[in-house]
Amino acid sequence: MELSFNRVTRRFATPHATAHGVLHTRELIELSLTDTDGLVGYGEAAPLEPYDGVSVERTLAALEAYRPVFAAWRRSGSSALERCREADELPQALAAVDLALWDLAGKRAGRPVCELLSDTPAAAVAVCASIGAASPAQAARTAGAAVAAGYGCVKLKIGLADDALRVAAVRAAIGPQTALRLDANGAWSVPEAERMLDELGTHGLELIEEPVHGLAATRALRARVAWRIAIDETAAIPGALTARVADAVCLKISRCGGIAGLLAAASLVRASGAEVYLSSTYDGPIGIAAALHAAAALAPLPPCGLATLELFEPPPALLPVIGGEIAVPREPGLGVPGFG
Repeated sequence: MELSFNRVTRRFATPHATAHGVLHTRELIELSLTDTDGLVGYGEAAPLEPYDGVSVERTLAALEAYRPVFAAWRRSGSSALERCREADELPQALAAVDLALWDLAGKRAGRPVCELLSDTPAAAVAVCASIGAASPAQAARTAGAAVAAGYGCVKLKIGLADDALRVAAVRAAIGPQTALRLDANGAWSVPEAERMLDELGTHGLELIEEPVHGLAATRALRARVAWRIAIDETAAIPGALTARVADAVCLKISRCGGIAGLLAAASLVRASGAEVYLSSTYDGPIGIAAALHAAAALAPLPPCGLATLELFEPPPALLPVIGGEIAVPREPGLGVPGFG
């Protein structure tokens, strides 16, 4: 089996501001696995150093370590993935291999990946609109347009200046019926988060994602506020998935090491009594497609943060959001082309 990969850079339509910094471009690594019959499976590595501390260069080094595995390996895909894990256990690199193996498996079977994961996968996945740290007026315009397009949930990045004004403006723009989710990316201390949520909570929140960082801080804050709390970055901490510190856990294909790892993580979270939803790390079409297949198998889920392709310029024509949902690809494999 032949392994190849290359770097792909996508540009945000407008600078995307978060508590981790302002993103102008997004660099990804697309991967292909070609089997002895010439069938090609595609995967994607999506490290995001400001978010997960993993650089593109570190991920490329891990993928290079996998070359000998595929040059010599002739057994099952699952065994190949384990051999890669032994060579380098970096989740972001393993995710790219895992996705390509699932893509190959679906193409060999002539079925979409979601049908390999579940007997009754969902046909579409509800998604939330994602709004960066824009000005109050800009955030309100974007949120209002999202609701007009059929979104039932809006997620607003907070943890920066003018949070109170921006949250108020967005709530006024979306009306009382649309769910409002806030994402602070761990920007606050526990006292700061408690104080801010006392104010922002008056606008009605579906949940607050990663208001603080760490298990102890999340547990302490949850005991002090009435609003539902979700963990995202904190979910990467060992033991976090079963720690019972949050009402919901945001899972990501890249951080979980692929589809298989994400489904295992979801089982742990649900067994702990918390809710699961999926989100992207500004992935490309391959990563978003993989997340859609996983979400379809895990359905029903709250709205997932997978409507991020539209943040890029030009937005890919693949996987459009229609009425606040993205249809799960029905073609064999992941259902999206690779390398372009």
